[in-house]
Amino acid sequence: MLTAPLPTLEAWTAHFAAAPIPVLPRTADAMDWLRGREDDLDAHSIAEFLAGDPLMTLKLLSHVATLRRPAFGEDDEVVAETLTAALVYLGVSPFFRAFDTLLTTEELLSGRPEALAGLHDVLSRAARAAVFSLGFAVHRMDADAPALYHAALLNDFAEMLLWCHAPDLALEIRARQRRDPTLRSAQVQMDVLHIRLPELEQALMRTWRLPQMWRRLTDERATTDLQARNVTLAIRLARHTQHGWDNAALPDDIADIAALLNLSPAAAEKKVRDLDSD
Repeated sequence: MLTAPLPTLEAWTAHFAAAPIPVLPRTADAMDWLRGREDDLDAHSIAEFLAGDPLMTLKLLSHVATLRRPAFGEDDEVVAETLTAALVYLGVSPFFRAFDTLLTTEELLSGRPEALAGLHDVLSRAARAAVFSLGFAVHRMDADAPALYHAALLNDFAEMLLWCHAPDLALEIRARQRRDPTLRSAQVQMDVLHIRLPELEQALMRTWRLPQMWRRLTDERATTDLQARNVTLAIRLARHTQHGWDNAALPDDIADIAALLNLSPAAAEKKVRDLDSD
């Protein structure tokens, strides 16, 4: 567990790239159940069991992305933008062999209930962002809707890893923001960590060779890319409504979502509330 910030983005990237990625306890339980039924499973059915766990999604996709197909040369990258695609590439039996032992978040954060609660807040927000992103993409008839779902689900994975491997620092960030709600995330991250988490995410995605599409969709500078805007607005909405629908920023979110979906503000608000209640 890190208790003090590392000096550079490169140091943070190397540390997190080498650290184990835990999974949710229910994922570990599901894997035990699925392993006994391996012969009856295909990639799609396995993906349905794993889809709600951003950490397992990250673990699998980062593993598959580093594989090489010798026939295509050393520089060839495996591009799998969804769980199902990653499982199809890897194969059912190799998947179970590669993940025969899983560390859970409860095991990693045993005795740290505050850190575990903080992690669950991020996981819950990510799950809602993914639902919004998928709903927006389906409304826009975007053929890449599954990839946009996964991009939103994993957008805050650096913060998830921070709660897992540097809970004291994550708690310090949360405490400062609670003391001063006007404090911007970018500033408090620089003050406590000496880096910004979005920069760490982009660095880890490059290190793990995650799909270029994900890097584009989660790049906060990609303001004119409609798919990136789809993901960004879903994440904003999930963040601003995490504790209720009375956030002062919500009218601006609804206006931007209405423009993206070509709806009136009233229709856009009904759309997002319906998505949240499904």
